[in-house]
Amino acid sequence: MPCTVSAADANRQFSAILGQATQGQTVIITKRGQPVAQLVPYDQAPKKTGGGTAWTRLFQTLEDGVDLGGERFDRDALYDR
Repeated sequence: MPCTVSAADANRQFSAILGQATQGQTVIITKRGQPVAQLVPYDQAPKKTGGGTAWTRLFQTLEDGVDLGGERFDRDALYDR
């Protein structure tokens, strides 16, 4: 059964809460009484998939670049200053 702790208590007692997760316990963190986060043991965390079709298309577009009728624009150009 999950343990519930406020965000303020989680902040003050982080080491203890991390220890609970290490021992297999799920900890739900609340803010003003509403759940906002869940700390679970690493081996119980949901596994990330490769993403959906939209993500695949987005990353492919970023790799290929976008033709704006002039200079080539790609992901690397975003960070050039």
